[in-house]
Formats: sequence, C-alpha cells, structure tokens
Amino acid sequence: MEWTRGRRILGRGSTATVYAATCHNSKETLAVKSSELHRSEFLQREAKILSSLDSPYVIGYRGTEAKKESNGVVTYNLLMEYAPYGTLTDAAAKNGGRLEEGMIVKYTREILLGLEYVHSRGVAHCDVKGSNVVVGEKGEAKIVDFGCAKRVDPEVDSGAVMGTPAFMAPEVARGEEQGRESDIWAVGCTVIEMATGSPPWTETGESPVSVLYRVGYSGESPELPCLLTEEAKDFLEKCLKREVKERWTATQLLNHPFLMTKPNIEPVSGLVTSSPTSVTDQTFWRSVDEEVEEEETEELQEDWRNLDRLNLLDCYSERIGRLRCVGGLDGSILDMEGGGWITVRVSCEGTMIGGSHEENILEGFVN
Repeated sequence: MEWTRGRRILGRGSTATVYAATCHNSKETLAVKSSELHRSEFLQREAKILSSLDSPYVIGYRGTEAKKESNGVVTYNLLMEYAPYGTLTDAAAKNGGRLEEGMIVKYTREILLGLEYVHSRGVAHCDVKGSNVVVGEKGEAKIVDFGCAKRVDPEVDSGAVMGTPAFMAPEVARGEEQGRESDIWAVGCTVIEMATGSPPWTETGESPVSVLYRVGYSGESPELPCLLTEEAKDFLEKCLKREVKERWTATQLLNHPFLMTKPNIEPVSGLVTSSPTSVTDQTFWRSVDEEVEEEETEELQEDWRNLDRLNLLDCYSERIGRLRCVGGLDGSILDMEGGGWITVRVSCEGTMIGGSHEENILEGFVN
C-alpha cells in the first residue's frame, strides 16, 4: 500500500508516535502508529493480534511496513482505520461528564459484540476502558489499542498481566491470571465510567498502587451509580463478580434485559471533537503541544518521585507478583508504551531485575 505520512501528530508515547496519513490510491485517511524498529516489540505484537481480527466493532487493520526514513532511521509502522469521533471518554466529557443511559446501552452492546468476537478468536484485550473505545464513522463503538492484548490459550499464554488499575479485575491486581473474564470486569468499570464521568475507585484520589491493593485484596466491588436503573445495576453486578467463574460471558451479557431495550440515540455528529481524535493508541490522540507536554512531564515525574518507595517495596513486591505494567488510575495520565506507564519490573519469582530496589519498583515512562 502506498501512503504518505502527514505532518500532523495525533499522539505520542514513549516508543511510538501516531500520525494521520493518506492512502495514495483510495485517498482514505489512515492512522499510522510508528516506532523505531529496534524498539517496536510491543507494536509488532499489537500488529500480529490486530491482523487476525475482523469485526465492525474492532478497529480495522490496514497493514504493516518497515520503512527507512529520510534521516536514515528504520521505523516499524502499523497502519489502521482512522476514527473521527473520539473516544467514549471524550463523548462523556462533551455531554456534561456522563452519557445518558440510552447511549450507555448502545455503546455497551457494541463493546460486548466486539469482545464476543475477540474472545471467540482466543484473544483477551486486557485493557478495556473508555479511552480504548472509539466512535467510528457510522457512530458505532470500536475497540482499539491491542498493545496489552494476549492469546489466552493455555499453551501460548505467557502469564504476564497488564492493564490500568481502576479497570483491573481482582485476579489481575493480584498478578494471578488475566483472560476473558477479566475483560468482562473491565466492561463493568467502563459502564460506570460512562455513567459517572470517572472510573471506579478514583473518588478518593488514591495512588495507583493503593488502588491495586484495594481491588485485589479488600474484598470490595466498585460502587454502583445510584442514578442507573435497577436493570443497569443488575447488569453491573453480573460483570463485577469478584469470583472469576461467576462473571457472565460476553454472550450472556448481550442477552441481559439491560441491553435488550432500544436506546434513544442522538446523531453521531454531536460527538465530533474540535480537534479530530484518532484511535488505537493507549492515550487520547490529540494534537501535541510539546511545551505543555514538557511541563506536565516534569510535574508527573516529581509526583511519582515523592511516593514512599520503601513502603511500596515492603507492601507490594510480593503481592504484585507477575504484574508487569501498571498505569494511572484511569489510564489518562500514566500509560504503558502509549506514554506515562510505570513499569513494575518484578519477575514471576518475585526477584528484582537490574538497578536498585527503588529503580526497579518505579520507573516512569512519561510523555
């Protein structure tokens, strides 16, 4: 496929940058996620999984290419469908901070249709949340960003767990396992996010590590928004069972009475952002103002340096176990590869890998 990269940067992470691009033959606008070839391990894994999927509720794969740039650097490029209407998180923000229940019904049904298909292909997304679901050209919800996704067949499952703390299931927060059932828990958290404008667990302003402990060990489930109907609350209870095997599957949830109602949907044009938002990265893909980014980076780095690192080591080095990557509470500040994730470098045996104790526990990758 012949294409030309545009000058407009849609988003930037620690190892990848997303650009708008134009296909020469069709004039289709694409989203191109690019990384230097020697740093493209996560991007290549994402491309491999995305290339095996084909659903109207999953962002479209357009191909990959290794290309030598004019400066001599070889880049790995993942070409994808471009979505003009932003994320569900954006949609909630533009509607007074939360979506009406009819919109929640529509988008939840489409997320589950996407997950039903993805799960049938032996894949778990592992990072379902509002900022990883976009609104396509026809107004449909599409799951994006498969950077944390993995095959869940026992013979190929690596055992590594990833995600965003506020959307993690208890078994994921404990570093035990991650699969289809974990995605269902995240769907429940995403419904709460759409209904309230905020992910669960974030009302107290706790740190990501505190949220991990609370999710994994407190025995609590997220508080259900009081403004939802009883059917909606019952739906959430089916998603947010702490026992893995008690959670409903995507197929079962699609037949829940909450999703059987016909939603009253506003025209999709109402969701258009002032600056078109693209898709499939782990951050919001907006235009990048480098000076603002530098200021925010310094503030974030200082905040994380002020954490009590010794207490973190004492309390969580064993409990986090196999957990590889920990993001910000809602994924909007801290993010793996898409920018700003904290890498928890703890091996499956609990031993630290390289560097000092403090460096191994907290290593921020902030835009």
